[in-house]
Amino acid sequence: MILKKEIVMTNQSESDPICCPKFDPALWDDKIVMWENKKFIRDSVCTFFYMPINFGSVMKRFNKTLLKSGAVNPDYLCLSDHQSKWKMNLLLAVNMEIPGAENIKLSGNYFFKVYEGPFRETEKWCKDFEQTTKSGRINAGKFYMWYTTCPKCAKKYGKNYVVLLAQVE
Repeated sequence: MILKKEIVMTNQSESDPICCPKFDPALWDDKIVMWENKKFIRDSVCTFFYMPINFGSVMKRFNKTLLKSGAVNPDYLCLSDHQSKWKMNLLLAVNMEIPGAENIKLSGNYFFKVYEGPFRETEKWCKDFEQTTKSGRINAGKFYMWYTTCPKCAKKYGKNYVVLLAQVE
């Protein structure tokens, strides 16, 4: 999601500008990307049986943090890390350490697989991703989800891409 302007967090209508850039799945699907100390800031979202409750307010907090610090969100990358049915961590990629934020770094090789469709297919995507990573060609560790656009922009583009990624050996 673009987090450089306040307009990102306003309510949209079909005639409002698109806040999320168009996602190109070819750049990420079935790719392994190496990160060396890739910078992120972390915040938590309350969930109810994995469904986010305060996602918007956390994204607004991220937006405020970026605006205040002058940081940017490379690749519009925001990873979801489900901790339980009740909590999800969000990791927002940033281009610099941000004072006052929970800064973390990820290093290693990450395998990316792109899925498209309604969110209700998430369980199916997770099973497919697990099958893919257990197929013998990839030894995967911790995995994350990347929701590439907000629901309103996905509707405007006519595609809802979700990327699953895992650290691999």
